[in-house]
Amino acid sequence: MVPDISTGSRTYGLLNYLYGPGRREEHTDPHLVAAWMPELAPDPGRDPAATLKQLTDRLDLPVLALPKHRRPARHVWHCPVRTAPGDRHLTDAEWAEVARRIVHATGIAEHGDDKACRWIAVRHADDHIHIVATLKREDGRSPRRHEDGIRAQAECRKIEAEFGLQILNEGDRTAAQRPTSAERSKAERAGRTETPRETLRERVRQAVAGAASEEEFFRRLAEAGLRIEKRLAPSGDTLGYKVALPGDRNRHGEPIWFPGSKLAPDLSLPKIRQRLDAGLPDSDASATNRPGEPAPRPARARREAVPVAERAASVLSGDGDADSAAQLVGVGELLDAVAQTSPASTRKELGEAARAFERATRSHIRVERADSRAIRSAARGIIRAGNALGKGEDGGATAMLLSTMVLVTIAAARWHSARGHAQQAAAAQQAAQHLRAAYRTAATTPMTAMRDHGRHLPEPVRQRYAGTLEATLPQHADHLLREPGWDALAATLDQAERAGHDPDALLQQAIAWRELDTADSVTDVLVWRLRRLGNLPATTDSPRTRTTSRTSQHQPPAPKQQAPETTPRMNPSAPRARGARR
Repeated sequence: MVPDISTGSRTYGLLNYLYGPGRREEHTDPHLVAAWMPELAPDPGRDPAATLKQLTDRLDLPVLALPKHRRPARHVWHCPVRTAPGDRHLTDAEWAEVARRIVHATGIAEHGDDKACRWIAVRHADDHIHIVATLKREDGRSPRRHEDGIRAQAECRKIEAEFGLQILNEGDRTAAQRPTSAERSKAERAGRTETPRETLRERVRQAVAGAASEEEFFRRLAEAGLRIEKRLAPSGDTLGYKVALPGDRNRHGEPIWFPGSKLAPDLSLPKIRQRLDAGLPDSDASATNRPGEPAPRPARARREAVPVAERAASVLSGDGDADSAAQLVGVGELLDAVAQTSPASTRKELGEAARAFERATRSHIRVERADSRAIRSAARGIIRAGNALGKGEDGGATAMLLSTMVLVTIAAARWHSARGHAQQAAAAQQAAQHLRAAYRTAATTPMTAMRDHGRHLPEPVRQRYAGTLEATLPQHADHLLREPGWDALAATLDQAERAGHDPDALLQQAIAWRELDTADSVTDVLVWRLRRLGNLPATTDSPRTRTTSRTSQHQPPAPKQQAPETTPRMNPSAPRARGARR
């Protein structure tokens, strides 16, 4: 059950909408289910003699009784309350009880207070009501409605439990402000799929991702096409900022500005500066100061981000809350970087993953002293590398990174769940689902080529690799040999052996790197780990004929394996190998 409180200035306009047909003829049988005093509240939906003007005048009477200078500019309190999809339909009597409990909990009209604000509850659909009140009491005072949104949410959790409805996750006051009903209506009229507030929040978040300085952050905002206005101190120092979408104006033709803090708690300038002050590794920072420094290729940037993401997953499995919270912020930046540089085939799902995970980056755990330089540097490298095409080595490296990011978001969900952060855990799970979908798209071409390679290997070679798998993962070998990815795993072991690696040792290292229980496809995860650990290309060539013996002194040396685009540097932040968890 979701309440959504807002305020306005026109009682009649709101009632005209509630009792009208709706924007798409969706309103049916509008009528009152409850009121401050039913005998004084005319119902235009059920009484042919009642009018909207009469109902408006009754509600506004305590406001109009005051001198004009004491009347609040926004005197209309509006709170739609909606049940969750799949919940049963409440009766009018049940909705009346919901309305009475909400106005009591929020301070609009407490039980037994005969001087409380006037209010009504209108129902025009099966799944929700609209509570409307005027914000002056009968005695001329204003109601005590401090934190009314939080109190309404808390009361809804109690109602859900008592009415047998879905119990939604409790908030912790770290979520970004949701668009108001007026903002959503305006976006619908303009034909937008999202409100300006949501568009601005995403673009500001993307501008922060991997930024090396405040100047770069503001430059990215300008490059994204946003209007920017800085708040300056007398000394000329920047104290804050606000942004607006071009063309988004109010009735007076003025831009509609949103300060960063109103977009999300962590997008205020002081919070952004805390993130920027953490800095980037010295090697990366020095590169940013050389204008002629060539940007990395997309495939290399993605490969270099993989061990950094793996380290984030390891940190999230540990006990350091401050370090984990910092890694979550970094993972959010990494997702933003991948989403805005992804090929068209995966852009939608990755954008949804980044938007969902944004909620998982915020909690009340402080991160000021934690080190997130490595993961911010990885995000920066991906942005500097530019847009990926999703083909060849580029496509395989993207799949390699996305495979790891799925496990990172699952680790984030577990971390939040263990600390009672229900909304953040749900957001991380949602991000994982979008990442899985993006991974399946990105991995289709490279995995198909690897499976084809594996199926064409001589049977004795395949049997030998199957024996290697049975020796290293005896409890799961039978299942893994039946997974669609087994052929790709065999092809990867073959490429690793031809590149000079010991397949047995390399596979053991890949298994020990991190647990596999959360993987949808263990063979897929092992394929990408082996390719990264063995410095193998993220794609495969057509199958080659080879001998069935592991080594042959009578055969000419095998053709040199094609090297990947660049050799990734060893990352000092890579996690230490550890035993697989079962």
